[in-house]
Amino acid sequence: MGIRVCLEEVLKERGMTSKELCSLVHITEANLSVLRSGKAKGVRFHTINRICYFLQCDVGDILKFDGKLEEEENEE
Repeated sequence: MGIRVCLEEVLKERGMTSKELCSLVHITEANLSVLRSGKAKGVRFHTINRICYFLQCDVGDILKFDGKLEEEENEE
C-alpha cells in the first residue's frame, strides 16, 4: 500500500469510538471509515491535525510508511 493507516489501533488505545472522534473532528462517519480502512486516496492536513489533536498523538502514530511505492504492489 505504501502508507498504512493505524487509526483503529490508536482509537482503541485511547478508549475512543470512531463516532466520538467524528464528532470532535467534524467529519462524517463514512469519511472516517474510508480513512480507517486505508482506502482513502488523500486526506487534508486540517483533518490530520484535528485527529492528532483530539487523540493526543503524532502523525506517525496513525500513518506508517511500509517502504514500498504503491505502484510496486500492483506489479508483483
